[in-house]
Amino acid sequence: MTEPVVNRPPSRAPSETMPYVHKVGIPPKQDILKEFKSGVKETFFADDPLRQFKDQPRSRKLMLVIQSVFPILDWGRHYSLQKFKGDIIAGLTIASLCIPQDIGYAKLAKLDPQYGLYSSFVPPLIYAFMGSSRDIAIGPVAVVSLLLGSLLQEEIDPTENPTDYRRLAFTATFFAGVTQATLGFFRLGFLIDFLSHAAIVGFMAGAAVTIALQQLKGLLGIKKFTQNTDIVSVMKSVWGTVHHGWNWQTILIGVSFLAILLLAKHIAKKNPKYFWVPAITPLLSVIIATFLVYITRADNHGVAIVKHIKKGVNPSSAKEIFFTGDYLGKGFKIGVVSGMVALTEAVAIARTFATMKDYQIDGNKEMVALGTMNMIGSLTSCYIATGSFSRSAVNYMSGCNTAVSNIVMSIVVLLTLLFITPLFKYTPNAILASIIISAVVGLFDINAMILIWKIDKFDFLACLGAFFGVVFVSVEIGLLIAVSISFAKILLQVTRPRTAILGKLPRTSVYRNIQQYPEALKIPGVLIIRVDSAIYFSNSNYVKERILRWLADEEEYLKENNQSRIEFLIVEMSRKLFLGEFPLSIDCCSD
Repeated sequence: MTEPVVNRPPSRAPSETMPYVHKVGIPPKQDILKEFKSGVKETFFADDPLRQFKDQPRSRKLMLVIQSVFPILDWGRHYSLQKFKGDIIAGLTIASLCIPQDIGYAKLAKLDPQYGLYSSFVPPLIYAFMGSSRDIAIGPVAVVSLLLGSLLQEEIDPTENPTDYRRLAFTATFFAGVTQATLGFFRLGFLIDFLSHAAIVGFMAGAAVTIALQQLKGLLGIKKFTQNTDIVSVMKSVWGTVHHGWNWQTILIGVSFLAILLLAKHIAKKNPKYFWVPAITPLLSVIIATFLVYITRADNHGVAIVKHIKKGVNPSSAKEIFFTGDYLGKGFKIGVVSGMVALTEAVAIARTFATMKDYQIDGNKEMVALGTMNMIGSLTSCYIATGSFSRSAVNYMSGCNTAVSNIVMSIVVLLTLLFITPLFKYTPNAILASIIISAVVGLFDINAMILIWKIDKFDFLACLGAFFGVVFVSVEIGLLIAVSISFAKILLQVTRPRTAILGKLPRTSVYRNIQQYPEALKIPGVLIIRVDSAIYFSNSNYVKERILRWLADEEEYLKENNQSRIEFLIVEMSRKLFLGEFPLSIDCCSD
């Protein structure tokens, strides 16, 4: 077996066996202000956002600044009729999906139905001018609606004081926008990356279960229902009314249309070319269910209906936001939490579809766009809007080319607000519950959970913690658990980095973890240890002790098997990523 190759200079003096020592230079001393500026720029502006302005005339710089704020002025110059055909089809398709969803999601947020429609009119228009994603569809989403409603009702009862409840919702929306825009403006988007993927998977799954359980009220026709969101309280409320609170006509409507909606999803899953079927089924279901209730007057037999959706375009709500008083701090707190969750979901969706279409998005610009649309939305009677995965998927499958599809959707929602809302008067709540349940089914990703279990058990713990926290306690506790476990994992990985013994793969010059690659062979007399982290003051003692334990264990093993003792210890810390492993890079050896 060959010995490891050690780079040596052409000639040695005074002895050929003396190990070569590289001379280490001292970097030139920098001005402390320059050093600080350099560190800040590398940390927050590593992508050098001002590079495009170098050596440009003043007029060109102004145009680039305007285009950076409003990307539509850049790609709009190359817009064509062919692109518009795809966008108008996609816009009409997602509009047919968003209208019934918006009405249902507003109920999740404990707001009147029209506020869901308001939030799919103004925010998508703002995003279309400022956003950089071509595929994301903007509007209210189930998880954020549930989170917002849960946090708001802890402060104000929506039935006893609907006016202040609505004002607090607008206040929270305003500060959610401020939070999002601030993160983007100061390029602090990396903060949302601290919430691990596993925690998000668990949180979304728990939210899906909670949202579905909340819809049992509308699906079963229960009039007295708990205000709590945990599974124990909900099931007590459901089974406590089984003999006197359920309405069979409501159940018939809800279960029948839920089966139709799930069947439509199944058809699209088996045949992707029929993606439009689950997109238009919710609106068709609303139309059919509303017509059936109207002609049979089922509302006179206990079937709960929407009753009234206010007609007209978004009214101004600028004077309703709490900028002073006790509710200011509460609105700020709720806005920060809800805004961060909304931001995480939107950026994840935008990145996903950008990767699928092979184009780049600017995460910080996305945050500024999302924040601006929510700030403006809060002034026009909207609550928190963000990217919807289901609608974005439909938007993508419908052949959208640009954010113009959001503009088309907004126009359709506007026409609905102006002319069609009175027709929703007899829409049964059961059909809205069915639409929401069918929409959140996809949030429970069992395959992702299984994959997390196989890859990292600690990540799986974070996933389960977030899931059970949401399901058995509350949405905000589940979110807190998700964040806490994510931070705990980061601290654990920094303070207790993984180490591994490396061996050489036969007939190659590649070194790999001997536990992952059983065919990797150790080199006699040499112990190669890889440290999967940079060394900091917080982990230096641990790394030193772990290396010494590896060395002691290996010496003991060699002694028991009468093999040659270790003469060289190589600590591999190059951190060069290669197919999930770190190839060996030996610069020098030492005893």
